[in-house]
Amino acid sequence: MARGGKAFKAVAKGMAVVASAAAVIERRRRAAMAADPHELPAPALAEAPGPVPVPRTDPAPAAAPLAAGVAPEADAEAIGEAPTLPPAPATVTATPPAHSGFGREHHPGRPATPAEAVPWGLRVAAESTWRLLLLGAALYVVFYVVDMLRLVAFSVLASLLITALLEPSVSWLRRRGVPRSLAAGGVFLSGLAGIGLVGWFVVWQVSTNLPDVTAQVKDGVNQLRDWLITGPLHLTQQQIKDFADQITKAITTNTDQLTSASITGAQIAVEILTALLMTFFTTFFLLYDGSRIWNWALRGLPRQSRFAMAGAGPKAWTTLTAYVRGTVCVAFIDALCIGIGVDLLGVPLAMPLAVIIFLGAFVPLVGALVTGTVAVLIALVTQGPWTALMVLVVLIAVMQVESHILQPLILGRAVRVHPLGVVLGVAAGGIIGGIGGAVVAVPLIAVTNTVVGHLRRRNEAGQAVFTALEAAREAAERTAATRPAAAQPAAD
Repeated sequence: MARGGKAFKAVAKGMAVVASAAAVIERRRRAAMAADPHELPAPALAEAPGPVPVPRTDPAPAAAPLAAGVAPEADAEAIGEAPTLPPAPATVTATPPAHSGFGREHHPGRPATPAEAVPWGLRVAAESTWRLLLLGAALYVVFYVVDMLRLVAFSVLASLLITALLEPSVSWLRRRGVPRSLAAGGVFLSGLAGIGLVGWFVVWQVSTNLPDVTAQVKDGVNQLRDWLITGPLHLTQQQIKDFADQITKAITTNTDQLTSASITGAQIAVEILTALLMTFFTTFFLLYDGSRIWNWALRGLPRQSRFAMAGAGPKAWTTLTAYVRGTVCVAFIDALCIGIGVDLLGVPLAMPLAVIIFLGAFVPLVGALVTGTVAVLIALVTQGPWTALMVLVVLIAVMQVESHILQPLILGRAVRVHPLGVVLGVAAGGIIGGIGGAVVAVPLIAVTNTVVGHLRRRNEAGQAVFTALEAAREAAERTAATRPAAAQPAAD
């Protein structure tokens, strides 16, 4: 009995707790209903009763009196007209709103989901930001891989530039009936011979004029020292001597660093030699088998992208060929004009300086100007400040002619890149890849611009064709719909 009483008390306490919890829940529900006028009433939340059955009004029961032998007229008088009942009300089933809960019921003034509460501009900015971050991460990975394989990357890019310069000659020979192997090999060996002759000419000029240049440099240094003493600076012999001693001390104390720099220079020389061999090897096979290499590259793309890139590839190659040939012409004119001006001013090593300026002119707008400063420095130490100033004037004048006449006239519309894009591209290429990056930056920008423009025009043409087909289909449907209506009166 004692155990039964304890169990009864425990059950009673549990029921009391449940009752108090239910009371609290009911109070909160009523408070929420009072605060939210759009909430459904309490009876609607309960299960609605089933539909009310409607009596049948068909004349089937009237057949029973006929079977019993009663006249229809008497039956109608006895039974009378059946009363018409009102239609049963429609069954209303209450559906709890989304996110229902105490005080959280949905109403027209509140978004159904938290995402709908975020402003549209903020959602667009957020989605654009993570896509840009994903694109930036992909570009970072690409640049990281290119930096790791910079020898291979620069060799391939240099091979493409050289091939774009030599490939028109190979095509010309093949149109004249020369076999492909002989045409590619002959043009390739001719290019190597030309590069070798240019290098030999530069070395010969430097070695021949080196004693005279050394003597002129010594005289120029003495003149510079006299100018520092007698000029506006009014330096003393002791100050100049102390400055020279500091330079000598800095050189002797940094012997280890110079040694490591020489070792690094040797490593760079080995890398340059390796890159040259890879460049020559790749150039020959691009000249010999470039079309099949391109077809093999196309097969590596997704099937949906092959047709688009097959059309963009020739246009990109045309742009690259026009850029390289135009740049060679512009560089040759720059080197010729600056070389003639430097030679007329009596500056030594005019021809080697012209070759250096020719190589530097492959970097548009700034390459010839940077390499031309070597001529200004040589003129300063050999001929004096006035001659150096005249060389600088010649250099600036040639750069102005290149920017405003040569570039638009020779390159024309084949390479449409804004000068600001050229400068920014050269700067970015120099930061990423040094001199090689500055050389290949503008061709990459020009080719990318051509490819993107071709794909955009292709998409626009496809969209126009799709729109025209849809319009034709709708017109055909309208015609087919109006023909029966027009033929119906004639049939009648």
